[in-house]
Amino acid sequence: MNHQKPAAPVLGGGGFLRLRLDFSYDGGPFSGWALQPGLRTVQGVLEEAIELVVRRAVRVTVAGRTDAGVHARGQVVHLDLTESEWLALPRGHELDPAAAMLRRLRGALNRALGDLHGAVEVHDIALAPVGFDARFSALWRRYSYRIADGPALWDPLARYFTLWHKNPLDVELLNQGASQLLGLQNFLSFCKPREGATTIRELQRFEFTRGDDGVIVATVQADAFCHNMVRALVGSAIYVGEGTVEPGWLHERLLLQKRDAKSVLAAPHPLVLEEVAYPSDDELLARAEQTRALRKH
Repeated sequence: MNHQKPAAPVLGGGGFLRLRLDFSYDGGPFSGWALQPGLRTVQGVLEEAIELVVRRAVRVTVAGRTDAGVHARGQVVHLDLTESEWLALPRGHELDPAAAMLRRLRGALNRALGDLHGAVEVHDIALAPVGFDARFSALWRRYSYRIADGPALWDPLARYFTLWHKNPLDVELLNQGASQLLGLQNFLSFCKPREGATTIRELQRFEFTRGDDGVIVATVQADAFCHNMVRALVGSAIYVGEGTVEPGWLHERLLLQKRDAKSVLAAPHPLVLEEVAYPSDDELLARAEQTRALRKH
């Protein structure tokens, strides 16, 4: 039998090997993505699981932070291992040792996350191409938000990921208002700004559709989002959809560039990070460098 030794892949800066993890989670049991002392967070439990497997504290870099209660179906992180840590991963005698090691690593991480009863699931682990950065290489992030506008649509089985809204919403009005926010804009009126960070974003999609089940689904896509931006956009659009304000009110709010008593946040539990998109492998590094140059956050 050929006991093939896995050749170590090319190491990146600092002598580390970069891995990409694709995973999903139910945000309900967590106090958001980011580490917080004394609180259970998605980052915290994921890094604890990685530490159990590689026997070292490892910090991950995420494509997009999520608030408390927000879910993810297509979240991405990267992490860096040393060559010795890579070679120490469990492996068998498959013809493709690297693929086998990554498959076993995924299994080990999911077992380490097992006490969460499926709240976090790692779907794929891959060797990251040169220049890959889960955060800065991303082209865009896409979120969805479900709204059941009326008691007839309130499904108890879907209540943990659907907003129950009492008043009927007009999808045409929602889209009239949402379309006026598209493009490269300063979204200060719809963000909780962080010190030293920009609130300029390119909103690429903001649209509402009513499905066959009667539930409205909002799709929100941008190159990146500042803190609370998606929930603020949806929460403000709901005023338009129920006829409380005119569609142009959203654009007026945008131009105001000010957070005030009229700045509202939709509930977090219907919000799902659906997908993060990246350029081709040969454009990853250039994209990361461009993003860093344009935005500090």
